[in-house]
Parts: sequence; C-alpha cells; structure tokens
Amino acid sequence: MRNSPTSDDALGLWYALGQLYDGAAGWGRRATMAGFATACLVGASVLLSAPVVGTSWAGPYAVAIPVVAGIVLGGGLFGWRLAGFWRRRAALGRALGAQGLDIDRPTHAGLDAYYDVQLILLRSRYEFLRGRSGRRARRSARLLEETFGFTPEDPFETGPLNVAPDTEAMLALRRRWDGRLAVRREVGGPSRVGSREDLAYRVFPREMDVLEELEMRAAYLNISCVLLRERYGRKEPACLPENLRHRAERDISEYRTVSGR
Repeated sequence: MRNSPTSDDALGLWYALGQLYDGAAGWGRRATMAGFATACLVGASVLLSAPVVGTSWAGPYAVAIPVVAGIVLGGGLFGWRLAGFWRRRAALGRALGAQGLDIDRPTHAGLDAYYDVQLILLRSRYEFLRGRSGRRARRSARLLEETFGFTPEDPFETGPLNVAPDTEAMLALRRRWDGRLAVRREVGGPSRVGSREDLAYRVFPREMDVLEELEMRAAYLNISCVLLRERYGRKEPACLPENLRHRAERDISEYRTVSGR
C-alpha cells in the first residue's frame, strides 16, 4: 500500500527512474566480462595465427593486443551505456521538474510514491546501520534520516518487527515521517541523493510487482532475523520473552517462506 495524492504521471516518472537505476546496477560487471571475453578471444586468435603467419605482423605488441582490445571493447560498452543512462535520466529530470519535483530529492514532496514494503525495508536498514560502528555507517544512517524523516525515537522495531505493510501502525509511521519531512522543507528540504545512494540502499521509489515485493520482504525479514541473532543469540523463539515470541516466530517463518531458505 502507498498513499496516492501524487499524480499518476509523477508516479510513472519516479518508477521509470527506479527501473533506470536497477538496469544500470550491473553495467560495470557486464562491461568487465565483455572486455575479458574479448581479450581471451583476441589472444587465442593471435596464438592460433602464429603457425600460419607468425607473429611478426604484431611485432613487440603481440602480448598487448588482446589487453588493449578488451579495454577498448569493455570501456566502449560501458561508456555507451553510461551516455544513454545520463540522457534518459536528464529527460526524466526535465519531466519531473515540469511537475514541480526534484529528481535529486525523491522525498521532497513526501512519501506518496513509496509502497509500505519499501519503507519498511529502508527503515530496517536505518535500524541496522544505527547498530554498526564506523563513520560510513553513521553517515549512511544520517542520510536516511534526512531523506526519509526517520528518527531513533520512531515507534518502529525490527529484530523482531513490530509493524507490517497495510496496517494502521504503518499508516501512523507514514504520517510521522511525512510530518518530519514537511518540517525539513522549511529549512532546505531533504538531502540530495543519486545513483551511488540508490546502488547502496535503493532510495528511489520502486513500482511493486510480485517479484519486487518478495525481494524487499526477504531483505527486511533477513535484517530482522540477523538482529534477532545478535540480540538473543541462536535461541529458539520459544525461549524469548513473551512480548517478543510471537513476532520472532512470525518473522522467521515468513522469511523462510519468501526466501525459500
């Protein structure tokens, strides 16, 4: 579930941007694999041609030719993809701007574009980061605070979870976070985010289909199970305090169902 005052056109633009970021996530790996495969093929061609024409045609560069070919193809593929990404992103930015929205601040107008499942995952990641040490974890937690209105005082718990999608408790949290974002708009608005932050935490809105929802549910239930083990060891849920037992059993059972583990 999500709130829906945001226009359908704006929602479509935000979800198109999320799809664009999802598609870009594996470009570097694919370009590297393509470059490596090219280097192997060119190297094999050079070796196989040696008995027929020798390697004098390549001179001292025979060893370097496969490497250069791999770099050129892999780098060219990545550059071509990257140029297309920025063109598409710029077009979406103009379309969002025409509706008074900022492509770098997806929560500036509130959380209407976000489904409950994604907000629970983001808030669970915030809770997880708050329990980590190190400057990077603190910086990431602060980014989620500023972008989504989260606070340590939220009536939200994970490990085990005390909230589920499509409930009154989730609606109350939405109102709380929207209220904090409204206050932030008076002093400059939420933080700017981009591809780096989305690659790390998927901070831009996503449209929900069955696979997307299952993936996000598995992710936040996994965080809950990890925090359960950290806080209470590997005890069976029956050994936990009464007020936690049912929630812990529910999280573990649901995680096994959606993840197949």
